[in-house]
Amino acid sequence: MRRNLYWLNDEQWARIEPYLPTDVRGKERVDDRRVISGILHVIKSGCRWCDCPPEYGPPTTIYNRFVRWAERGVWERLFRGLAAHGRSGDTQMIDSTHVKAHRSASGGNVWPAPSASDFLVMA
Repeated sequence: MRRNLYWLNDEQWARIEPYLPTDVRGKERVDDRRVISGILHVIKSGCRWCDCPPEYGPPTTIYNRFVRWAERGVWERLFRGLAAHGRSGDTQMIDSTHVKAHRSASGGNVWPAPSASDFLVMA
């Protein structure tokens, strides 16, 4: 097993497990702990779903579980449940802030260059 993989430990899993859905219809779900660890790995590392390491299972399974649970509100209930044990149950924050600038946003050459007289105000 590779060292750079993210796995939920027993304490983390014990806190998360009560919030997971138990109404399994049809085929039995694969190991939730493995799949959720895979989802967290993708979110934490920023890799594409298809680049998720095979130790977590098929990337399609990991992606489908993430999307289906998002549509059903499972993640919302999980976050609210975990946040209720913290400082405030009303506030949830996940920071994924990034700034992306267009390649032309760095300035570039202005031709012809403005002269000092271009900036003088005629009175």
